[in-house]
Amino acid sequence: MNGLNNDPQASTSQPTATEIQRLFDRIAPVYDQLNQRLSFGIHRVWKLMAVKWAAPRRGDRALDLCCGSGDLALLMAPRVGAQGCVIGADFSAAQLAIARQRATSRYPALPLHWQQADALDLPFPDNYFHCATLGYGLRNLTDIASGLRQLQRVLVPGGRAAILDFHHPEGPLAQMFQDWYLAQIVVPAAAELGCADDYAYIAPSLARFPSGSRQVQLAQQAGFGQAVHYAIAGGLMGVLVATKVV
Repeated sequence: MNGLNNDPQASTSQPTATEIQRLFDRIAPVYDQLNQRLSFGIHRVWKLMAVKWAAPRRGDRALDLCCGSGDLALLMAPRVGAQGCVIGADFSAAQLAIARQRATSRYPALPLHWQQADALDLPFPDNYFHCATLGYGLRNLTDIASGLRQLQRVLVPGGRAAILDFHHPEGPLAQMFQDWYLAQIVVPAAAELGCADDYAYIAPSLARFPSGSRQVQLAQQAGFGQAVHYAIAGGLMGVLVATKVV
């Protein structure tokens, strides 16, 4: 489930999977609004980059894991076309309801399907998806290594996953900026919409999140034959691109 990372070096005082699931159900009504506001709309560029790295093609079966309100799934669907399909999977029923409503009202012709699922026990067969995305979800898994193994399992040989999330920036100034941004921009903006406590979880979850180089190691240990981590947005964000070779 999408609880916080259970890294052995991390603090033990972290929310459980159930608590994080309830958190995402609570913030679902304001999730899109806050993403747009807090990134000044640039999150859409980062998501487009992730989709390009995932490389969906006509006729592909694509997975958007931890899909939230469906942004990445909606970007992949036109690329796979009517002969393909995109499944948006998330453990939050409230987020899925919003994703389904967005797709039905705005993009009724796109090949989109929505499914509630546990990222650590995916209900899909081996070697099923040609590509996958995961936006801001890896950091919230209770067991990142297990989540990566599941993702590797459901991809076909040659399939690629693009995983977008916050990143540990290099250099003290960038780190200071990220800390200031989370404390002075993210939480106050969330407070205006009545969910300051919910968004306060980002900083401690990021502190426990593996570095880009460690994410590459975890992907390789999960069975991905190729893995590379790209720092974007001045190092504040990152995309792990992992390919299943065999």
